[in-house]
Amino acid sequence: MVELALPKNSVVQKGKIISASKENTPIYRVEVYRWSPDSGENPCMDTFNIPRDECGSMVLDVLLKIKNELDGSLTFRRSCREGVCGSCAMNVNGKNILACTKSLADYEGDTLKIYPLPHMSVVKDLVVDMTHFYEQYASIKPWIENSTAPKRERLQSEPERAALNELYDCVLCACCSTSCPSYWWNSERYLGPAVLLQAYRWIADSRDENTDERLNALDDAFKLYRCHTIMNCVDTCPKGLNPAKAIADIKKLLVQRA
Repeated sequence: MVELALPKNSVVQKGKIISASKENTPIYRVEVYRWSPDSGENPCMDTFNIPRDECGSMVLDVLLKIKNELDGSLTFRRSCREGVCGSCAMNVNGKNILACTKSLADYEGDTLKIYPLPHMSVVKDLVVDMTHFYEQYASIKPWIENSTAPKRERLQSEPERAALNELYDCVLCACCSTSCPSYWWNSERYLGPAVLLQAYRWIADSRDENTDERLNALDDAFKLYRCHTIMNCVDTCPKGLNPAKAIADIKKLLVQRA
C-alpha cells in the first residue's frame, strides 16, 4: 500500500494563541495561516480570540483588528475595500473570497479559518506570488488590437456593448483559478478560468480586429482544453461572473470556425 506524506517542513504546526476577549462576551475564534521565509520554521496556525462586537462587519475588518491591535507582523494584501482591486483574495473556511466584501454574517458558528489562496507559492502569511498568473494574463494581449486608425472614437451599438457585460467586471483576484483542480495540476500550461474569461472579453469586443489571431493562440490542448467544466470557478467568483460560460463560448467559436 502506498503511503503519502507531506515533507516535514510543510506540515502546519499549532501556533500561538492570543486572546482579546472579555469575560462573558461572544467571540470569534480566528485561526490564521502564518509562514515567514526568514524564520526557517514550519508554517503554523495562530489563533486569535476576538470579541464579536469589536470585529466590524467584514472578514477584512477582523484581519485589520488583528494587525492593528494584536499582532502587527500579520501580512496580507488589501487596498480598495470595495471589491474592485482584487487584492484581498484569500481562502476562508474552505472557500476563496474577497475579504473586503465577505460579510461575517455569512458564516455559521464562531470559527474562521483563514488561509492564502490554494496551490500558490506563499510569499509570507496570506500573501501569495501572483507573478505567473499575471504573466498568463499578459499572454492573451489584454488590449484592443487593430490596424486601422479611426478619425474619431470607436463606437459600439448597444448590443455590441452588452456583449461585454459580465466580462469586463473581472478584477483578476484569482479566486476562480485557484479553486480550479485543472489549474492546480496544469497551471504551467493551462491558462485557467480568470485568464480565459479575460481572453474572451477581447474576442467579444467589436472594436478588436484580431479575433482570428486570438483564437489561434488559444487553440491548444492545454491552454484551453484542460477545462473539464467542474464549475468551481462559477461557485467561488466574488463578482458573480461565469468563467465557465466564457470558456465554452471560446470553444464554440473554434468549432464554428473549423
